[in-house]
Amino acid sequence: MLTLPSSVKIFIYTEATDMRCGFNKLSMLTESFMLKDPFSGHLFVFFNKRGDKCKILFWDRTGFIIWYKRLEEGTFERLKASPGKASLEVDVSKLTWILEGIDLFKSRRRKRYSR
Repeated sequence: MLTLPSSVKIFIYTEATDMRCGFNKLSMLTESFMLKDPFSGHLFVFFNKRGDKCKILFWDRTGFIIWYKRLEEGTFERLKASPGKASLEVDVSKLTWILEGIDLFKSRRRKRYSR
């Protein structure tokens, strides 16, 4: 399970991304298509077309960090954003489930308090 401060939000870009993209291109996608600030300290998650590679962009107050995961077998869960949006916000548990290969649509979360 990932451990992040509660102030960190996680945004998934729902369109396929070229995994050759580096810091500049991913931050441009964050600004231009996700309409988010890449310097905000939030996590921005990108998947390739086949769904077997993932990059996460993060700003840590001194520079960008990219985490990169390539699956040897299988694919990541594909989530769809609502029409007119290029991204969606998820919580840390959903991101962990996606990275671990748990099917979000077959598992069910019990009701919890939320503001």
